[in-house]
Amino acid sequence: MIRLPAHFLRAWTIQRALIRHGFDQILFAMPLLQPLAFVRHLLPWNWIAAEHGPRAPRIRALLEELGPLFVKLGQVLSTRRDLLPDDVIEELSKLQDHVPPFPGAQARAIVERAYGKSVTEVFAAFDETPLASASIAQVHCATLMDGREVIVKVVRPGIRRTIERDIGLMRLLADTAERYWARSRLLKPARVVDEFEKTILDELDMLREAANASQLRRNFANSPDLYVPEVHWNLSRPNVLVMERIVGIPISNIASLREAGVDLEHLAKTGVELFFTQVFRDHFFHADLHPGNLFVRPGANGELPMFVLVDFGIMGSLSEFDQRYLAENFHAFLDRDYRRVAELHVESGWVPKETRVDDFEFAIRTVCEPIFDRPVREISIGQLLVRLFQTAQRFHMEILPQLLLLQKTLVNVEGIGRQLDPELDLWRTARPSLENWMRDRVGLRSLIRSTRENVPRWIDRLPELPGLTFDVLDRLKDGRIEVVTHDEVLDEIRREIRNVHRRLSYSVAGAGLIIAAGVLHSMTDAAAAHWTAFPAAVLILGGIGTAMLLRAFLSRDL
Repeated sequence: MIRLPAHFLRAWTIQRALIRHGFDQILFAMPLLQPLAFVRHLLPWNWIAAEHGPRAPRIRALLEELGPLFVKLGQVLSTRRDLLPDDVIEELSKLQDHVPPFPGAQARAIVERAYGKSVTEVFAAFDETPLASASIAQVHCATLMDGREVIVKVVRPGIRRTIERDIGLMRLLADTAERYWARSRLLKPARVVDEFEKTILDELDMLREAANASQLRRNFANSPDLYVPEVHWNLSRPNVLVMERIVGIPISNIASLREAGVDLEHLAKTGVELFFTQVFRDHFFHADLHPGNLFVRPGANGELPMFVLVDFGIMGSLSEFDQRYLAENFHAFLDRDYRRVAELHVESGWVPKETRVDDFEFAIRTVCEPIFDRPVREISIGQLLVRLFQTAQRFHMEILPQLLLLQKTLVNVEGIGRQLDPELDLWRTARPSLENWMRDRVGLRSLIRSTRENVPRWIDRLPELPGLTFDVLDRLKDGRIEVVTHDEVLDEIRREIRNVHRRLSYSVAGAGLIIAAGVLHSMTDAAAAHWTAFPAAVLILGGIGTAMLLRAFLSRDL
């Protein structure tokens, strides 16, 4: 909602900035101002056509002038290669949070209000000079009473009010652009603003960031390759986050890494493997992997170096469904099986079911073949994904937010990896992780794991199964399950009902035998033994049950 007078003054500031940077055509496209469009030609800055220069630098300058929140919006937009042209993307990628710090005394006061006590009662030392400052929060160093060094991340005062004000104006501008500027509708600015609002509000909650850090730390608790700093939950609040202070070499400081004896080639390979481990093993990944958030702790006494991550405000996650299709897509790309890639997009619902697979396959091949024929060091997997997203949009693919986060992060990972090792082959490095995941999730191993995980639930529901089964069979027998159909297919429907009846019987019997085998197995001590030690009854019951299930589900006509 736009509120006067503060919102009016802010809107006036934005309007002046638009005019100053040569975007006054957006204003004069509005019906209210269209009769005054001739005024544009009377404005001195429009007399020389080339005065404003290329559009991309003007867009970046506009966002920088409008302040930190618009800079952050530009950073988000810099990941949307599916929406914006390359020249704008490259310019927006240069945007940085150059935000002056707020007074340290003010940060101290915020911390004291959060705790309800003096800082000196909580910390042995608190440095009022900020270590770092960004648009959402700034970081201070502190020392706990037991001597441990920590960082204290403090949310900017009044930032929520500023965000709500500017988000309201962004939404107004987006709605206006979609209504009166036809070219903007392809960019879907209103949806972009909605996604940005969710992202920025999530970053405001320090407890959410703390939970993200704790989850990632737990996922890599015993990893020799990645360290995640500890969260001090007892000292963390919605607007204050206290974490272990880490020491490391910034990933961008190549000279210092070499001086420390770090094997850069190994480091690049490990970084790629860690990313794909987060995506496919944990389906929970750090989605803001730029050089400012990534450090290296050199190994001592011959130990290998370790990555250290900070800033967990933006995390990505993938469902099991998306994981599977994404892994299969990657695998198909590695084999240059473009038809399978096209089929997977249709099967997953990423593109409409009516999409012609042949046409989609041809479009994918056109994008991929020229890239794969280049030397390894010239192949950008991130750029390949961007091109594929752009191609898929021609076939009305809806780009999911989590896939955009994944694409953005992959681009960053690849860029950092290539900085460490220009000859990095991301495909070859990622392939073992993908194949391991596929073996674990598809096939016999997956079936065994799924059965083991579901047996307790099946046992809980087992008492209900006979009643439900006989109820269905009685309904079928008495004709109480109505089928509305045409006379010419009635016989086919009857045959199908008989087949369903038989398949259901086989399924119930097979599932019952498998459950019985599982229960019998759990009552023995053979779980940890070799399979030859299993009781014969377990093997017989399980084998017959499996055979009946396979017969039920793999045979259409029994």
